[in-house]
Amino acid sequence: MIDWIYAEPEIQDVIKVMLTGLISFVIAFFLTPLWTHFLYKYKFGIKIKDRGVQGDTLQYVNTMHADKTGTPTMGGVIVWVTIFILIFASQYVFPIFAWLTDSAFIERLDFLSRKQTWLPLFALVATGILGLFDDVMSVRGWGGNKGGGMRFAARFWWLFVIAAAGAWWFYSKLGWDMIHMPAFGDFNIGLWYIPLFIFVIIFAAFSSNETDGLDGLNGGVLMMAFAAFTVIAFLHNKVDLASFCAAITGALLAFLWFNIYPARFFMGDTGAISLGATLGVVALLTNSVIILFIIVFIYVLESGSALAQMTSKKFFKRKIFLAAPIHHHFEAMGWPEPKITMRAWIFTAITAALGLIIGIIGMG
Repeated sequence: MIDWIYAEPEIQDVIKVMLTGLISFVIAFFLTPLWTHFLYKYKFGIKIKDRGVQGDTLQYVNTMHADKTGTPTMGGVIVWVTIFILIFASQYVFPIFAWLTDSAFIERLDFLSRKQTWLPLFALVATGILGLFDDVMSVRGWGGNKGGGMRFAARFWWLFVIAAAGAWWFYSKLGWDMIHMPAFGDFNIGLWYIPLFIFVIIFAAFSSNETDGLDGLNGGVLMMAFAAFTVIAFLHNKVDLASFCAAITGALLAFLWFNIYPARFFMGDTGAISLGATLGVVALLTNSVIILFIIVFIYVLESGSALAQMTSKKFFKRKIFLAAPIHHHFEAMGWPEPKITMRAWIFTAITAALGLIIGIIGMG
């Protein structure tokens, strides 16, 4: 091993984070063809629904996406299986290489940490399983929804329970009761931290799910968001958490290779809900809730447009948008799908950079 790597702990930390992301990318890249083969073989393809959440007939989305019928879903499994493989390797494989090569650095690639990564890993697994059940039910036509899948209320309450468990742990076990306002400092909010925690997790999970409507759209947004929080976690001296975020970023980059238009497979709820919830936990662990809403401001627009559409249709019997969430509105206007995705990525790159700048300047 090169001597200067040993000489500078900060350099070791940077290499650890970057190398973790690179290894994750390689694992996910070679894992994806195996998983897609399984999905195609056993026909885990989506069915384009013709009714919305409120039971109304869809006028645009089912027509515009008719050619996507049969495309496999549950691509999000790639991300959390990659994380599991990395954790297994760090516990049982890397130590062997470290012993064979007499390199202490290889053992540093372990990012499984009680203080930093257990909670986001719990969120990833718990919500990933919830999303997986919903995806399987949708594909097989099971469940309360017409066409299959969990009802919205069922998904909401399951996610609420998971978020409430996390909120209780943060508040009662870890003693978290403060929120950081960039440039203004920390503010003690006491018990209000619990509903804030629950709101952040539900917002991030469902907004991620709402955004996952076009090829590559949400995958790119999540990749940039986790990349931004890799930097934020590193600057907060949470190297294991930064490595965890880098691992997700690398896996999402490999996922995008196959998910860009025309997508070979879709993320599904097992990816969208779980990665959104995990992103929320990471933001809370780094005390960067305000920064989260800046970095993924596109989620505010997506969820806001869907909520405004449902409210207007329910109370005023009219639509604000041609279709909701807003990316479907642009699609209904005639914008090509890749154009919407690319512009959403550009928008997110700008908000992620802005969030990073504000977060760094306002760390205090």
